[in-house]
Amino acid sequence: MIPKRIQIFTFLAALLLAFFSCQKENIDSSKKAKNDTEILKLISKADKFYNSYKNTDSAFFYYNKARTYCKPKEDAKHYIYCMYYMAEIQQGQGDFQGSIKTANETFPFLSQIKNSNYVWNIYSVLGRNYYFTYDYPTAIYYYSKAFILSTDRINKLEAKNNIAVIYIKQQKFDKALPIFLSINKEKIVKENPENYSKTLDYIGYCYYKLKDPKALSFFESSIKLKRQVNYNDGLGRTYYNLAEYYHNRKDPNLAMKYAKLSYENYTLSNNTDDRLLALKFIAENSSNIESKKNTLIYIKLNDSIFVARQKAKNQFAKIKYDSKKEKDENLKLKAQKIKNELRLAKQESKNIASYVIIILALSLIVFLYFFLTVRANQQKIEATYQSETRISKKLHDELANDIYHSMAFVESRNLTSEENKSQLMQKLDDIYSRCRNISKDNTPFLDCQNYKASLKEMISGFNVSSINLLINGLDTISWDKIDKTKKTAVYRSIQELLVNMKKHSNATLVAITFKEHNNVVMINYTDNGKGIDTNKMVLKNGLHNIENRIHDIKGELEIHSDSGKGFKVLIKFPS
Repeated sequence: MIPKRIQIFTFLAALLLAFFSCQKENIDSSKKAKNDTEILKLISKADKFYNSYKNTDSAFFYYNKARTYCKPKEDAKHYIYCMYYMAEIQQGQGDFQGSIKTANETFPFLSQIKNSNYVWNIYSVLGRNYYFTYDYPTAIYYYSKAFILSTDRINKLEAKNNIAVIYIKQQKFDKALPIFLSINKEKIVKENPENYSKTLDYIGYCYYKLKDPKALSFFESSIKLKRQVNYNDGLGRTYYNLAEYYHNRKDPNLAMKYAKLSYENYTLSNNTDDRLLALKFIAENSSNIESKKNTLIYIKLNDSIFVARQKAKNQFAKIKYDSKKEKDENLKLKAQKIKNELRLAKQESKNIASYVIIILALSLIVFLYFFLTVRANQQKIEATYQSETRISKKLHDELANDIYHSMAFVESRNLTSEENKSQLMQKLDDIYSRCRNISKDNTPFLDCQNYKASLKEMISGFNVSSINLLINGLDTISWDKIDKTKKTAVYRSIQELLVNMKKHSNATLVAITFKEHNNVVMINYTDNGKGIDTNKMVLKNGLHNIENRIHDIKGELEIHSDSGKGFKVLIKFPS
């Protein structure tokens, strides 16, 4: 038993350690909760600016600030969310390279996100960036990656639609048309007038480029839908397509009419890039005076867009730089503050920590000593008890009944008869053999120098007239290279199997095969006895002992048997 004083010291030391551990966990947990609250607060503020379509600079600032609070490995979801919207804002301002760089910074953390819609957003924004910079193969690559993700149906259709749009840019109208036609059949697309009108417009454009007269009817259907929902940006696109269509058919009046309508609708939707496109068409197809006027408007608008975008690029770069600089300065201040706090904490807790460590170490040593001593004694007692129980059972099962029968035989028979005398001698010899076997079973040590002979002798002891016992391959095993513990386990396991066979199986044929392959010894035991139902089998006594022995030498035990179909055991262990 462990002394009470040691138990008290151990308890106090454990209590102190648990207290300090809980304090640290509570502080860390409190800091994490406070940080998460700040991140969500900043994201909420950024979302409001982003959704208002009025102040993307402020949205970018707050997304970037929230991003600096994130630890990407721990807060991957919030980090990727912020980086995606920052990339979207940069893309909207024409800073395509900056947007690509921002999106690429999320790649190391995409695998930590369970919601594939976040990954889809990153691939899609990259696809659009490469599309706007005319790198169509790379754009298709990212749209294809977005398409194969397990996401919403509408996301899959959008990725598919974007691939078809790139085919149009590559003049592959025959590849784009079937994709748009398949999208056009989707119920989810037809339920959204804007998306459905876009698809109709793309189909009309493909037919127009393929010189199919069906183009005009699709353009008209698209315009009708867009007017119903006041979709100005979409109307600008379809009117521009019609301007091209009539220009190609040598109808300048209708071409100019639709070009001006396109310009008006793009102006209403504040789509500066496509408004420039419409204005360029008008300038190229106007009279000299009107063309000069439109050209000046085009140049002025183009310059203002360039200046605005350049300012936006510089502003975004400055925001990211300033936030990085601020973060670095804050980290330095925090690091200095932490150093000071640690120095004070170390000074205050140095003595306490030393006492705790000393008490804990002494308690642990004393505990281990008593624990190992008690366990060793318990194991000895248990082993002795099991050995005595097994010997007692063997004496009762194997000898008591036979001795009783021999005594009855002596009392009831005439021992002057040679036949009776011979039977009695045979019975006594059998009892002697069993006594010898029980003695061998409980001999604590094997003769490892003559292990092979000892094993053969033990097995041959079960080769009686009623049992045909076959041994194969025993001499092929390199027993000298196998350590004593493993040889003992093998000896006892085979002995246990043979005893069980003789007591319970009614077998007449037993085969034991030994093999060694790739430093693994395999022992295959088979008999033709009555077997057992493995589904109802519970490992008890002998089989349980075998299992424990084989597991102790890092081996494996497999039992195969069906009631009435014999009994098979495969033993494998490293040599």
